[in-house]
Amino acid sequence: MNIFIDARWVRTDYHDGISRYTAGVVQGFKDDNIPITILIYDVRQLNLLPDNIPYVMVNYPVSIKEFFLARKLNKLGADVVFSPLQIMGSNGRKYKLILTLQDIIYYRHPKPPTGMSLPIRIIWRLFHMVKWPQRWILNHADHVTTVSHTSKKFITEMKLTKREIGVIYNASSLDLPTSTEGVVKTKNIIYMGSFMPYKNIEVLIRGLEFLPADCELHLLSRISDERKAELEQLIKPGTKVVFHNGTTDQEYVSLLQSALCLATGSKEEGFGLPIVEAQTIGTPVVINDMEIFHEVAGDGALYFEADSPREFALQVLKLYEPDVLADLIEKGYKQAENFAWGKSARVLYQICEQLVAKK
Repeated sequence: MNIFIDARWVRTDYHDGISRYTAGVVQGFKDDNIPITILIYDVRQLNLLPDNIPYVMVNYPVSIKEFFLARKLNKLGADVVFSPLQIMGSNGRKYKLILTLQDIIYYRHPKPPTGMSLPIRIIWRLFHMVKWPQRWILNHADHVTTVSHTSKKFITEMKLTKREIGVIYNASSLDLPTSTEGVVKTKNIIYMGSFMPYKNIEVLIRGLEFLPADCELHLLSRISDERKAELEQLIKPGTKVVFHNGTTDQEYVSLLQSALCLATGSKEEGFGLPIVEAQTIGTPVVINDMEIFHEVAGDGALYFEADSPREFALQVLKLYEPDVLADLIEKGYKQAENFAWGKSARVLYQICEQLVAKK
């Protein structure tokens, strides 16, 4: 069975969410010795992908040449092609196609991600104002996948596709520390993620006034000057917020190891990867009480109401009790075992087998 994975959304400099997800799926296939071929458009993408994976150079995904991609894949003998997004040329294909809708966040929060040009922002908003374009795209596939059962439920409720929907979980790709030697524990609270309005960073900042002064909030991700200025206005005297404006994976792991907890008040997620990353390392998580986070974190987390800074602080204070802390760490380790790239790759491979059997 010739399986092709579209890796053209992998970045050439550093991973974003889709880039890391793609690399993780590819790593899962490699770890299980399942042969695949990846599609790239720039050899620099190989720097962020697992080594020694056969690849084919094709066009940039947003190109007129995309209309002819399927014919090339036909000639290459593709049986199944998997895309980590829902955008892929398929005119004239003779293979089975699996498309991915990661989540439905932008139907509820249609503001485009930063960095897009004005024409793309306009198209983005128009696309998410109605559902039929998404349906039209997804129904061109033979199978649709998403990253959680919660997202699957929402996609089904919104009737975004008539295709069967599979769940290919996200997982941590961080290199686990081999030792805790030299780690100095702090009362720091870690946040990893974007600063879009629905991420609700504000509740974490406001919650600091109800916590001891040694509780610092560390915001790790890249942030625009404008958004930073907005958040700085919320910082109360006597509280401390540190803006890292980006960290390496090694720095991220180090900060997690020394932290009291990772926290998020996000009101919308398709998965919530930082939760798994923290639990895998043994860092407790304090998170918004919503359905997707219960699916991901299980009983290995403390939950709070997203609009209550005081309740957030009360949950963090529970971690000052050694028994609570130890119990949460143990439960977090166990919960994180549910998410591994090898498991995700095997689920995807089973879907591929089923599609080819129907061919």
